[in-house]
Amino acid sequence: MPFTANRAFKRAPRLIASAEGLHYRDDVGRIVLDGIAGLWCCNAGHNRAPIVAAIREQAGRLDYAPPFQFGHGPAFALAARVAALAPPGLDHVFLCNSGSEAVDTALKIALAYRHARGEGGRTRFIGRERGYHGVGFGGISVGGLPNNRSVFGHGLSGIDHLPHTYDRARQAFTIGEPEWGAHLADELERIVALHDAATIAAVIVEPMAGSTGVLPPPRGYLRRLRDICDRHGLLLIFDEVITGFGRLGYAFAAERYGVTPDMICFAKGVTSGAVPLGGVIVASSIHEQLMRGPEQAIELFHGYTYSGHPLACAAGLAALDLYRDEGLFERARAMEPVFAEAVMRLRGAPNVLDIRTVGLAAGIDLAPDPAGQGARGFAVMERAFHDHDLVVRVSGDTLALSPPLTIGADDISTLVERLDRAIQAAA
Repeated sequence: MPFTANRAFKRAPRLIASAEGLHYRDDVGRIVLDGIAGLWCCNAGHNRAPIVAAIREQAGRLDYAPPFQFGHGPAFALAARVAALAPPGLDHVFLCNSGSEAVDTALKIALAYRHARGEGGRTRFIGRERGYHGVGFGGISVGGLPNNRSVFGHGLSGIDHLPHTYDRARQAFTIGEPEWGAHLADELERIVALHDAATIAAVIVEPMAGSTGVLPPPRGYLRRLRDICDRHGLLLIFDEVITGFGRLGYAFAAERYGVTPDMICFAKGVTSGAVPLGGVIVASSIHEQLMRGPEQAIELFHGYTYSGHPLACAAGLAALDLYRDEGLFERARAMEPVFAEAVMRLRGAPNVLDIRTVGLAAGIDLAPDPAGQGARGFAVMERAFHDHDLVVRVSGDTLALSPPLTIGADDISTLVERLDRAIQAAA
């Protein structure tokens, strides 16, 4: 099982049988509140009828079409809808199947772009400590989570990392973007001076680092990164696999922070988790550089058998309709202060060291248990599910919350009360 303590799971399985709206039903019929929108992905809630109907209708009309040298309408329609949500100038979309594939795709597009410009020496990528960019070899190379890298060899060569942006002493219990830390973007200048801009293809960061425990960007940090990239001719890639499609109250975090990257990686919420789908939104300047040479020649030697799968595109179009028709991005903005206030009530709970909230996401750091790193976080997750009818995400001793954007004030209160009881029980 992926990212799972397999032996512990088989000792006390956490089995899910069905889902609807904000809730799961387990294998014995208990109704369990979903505190993490599946896995940061079911932003419109579970088993939404319009998405289910769209998948069924598409399966009965066109189950599959080859994406190499052929196309189908839903893929082009979805690409247009996604591009329309992105900042101006990001007008082209490459479709794949997951966030991991989206990141590897963005890295390859960056290299292809450099090659097309006669800049073949610009092959280096800059990631960030505590960053998560999926599990492909490209993603773990630019990522900054040691456990994702330590047993898998050296990965890509020519990688460097910015420092992460978290300092508990200066940022503890912050709602929204912390005031301290924008200057950490200036470390990019040091890295450029060390390696020479002529060797660097791109910089990739999550606008809000999610999997590491919800680290919002310091105020002004992303703008400084953009300015430094512009000064040295570096591409800037935003990994918005978690932040895209309403998690921070906007279609993309780029809009929330007023910063336009050169590429945006997306996945998860694009279909509200119903069918695997990911992609990269690409600036027109990059696209135009690649669209040269003989017209019959392949411009980008990259792709996947299931790129733009018809069922995934149908689910994506239906999910985007739901987000629009129900105003779910706007709803997330409206619920953000309600969510933050409720989660911050856990400040006095046993072993809580810090809480961070931004949009409809929160990270809660727990003091490690003497039994070992991650033991307390795991205990809270188990207690929450088995005893308090709640699903939470755990990474080491950090809990993460990211409920569906459809959540209301009463369900937020229920979520926090149940989590409080689980934390108390694991103290």
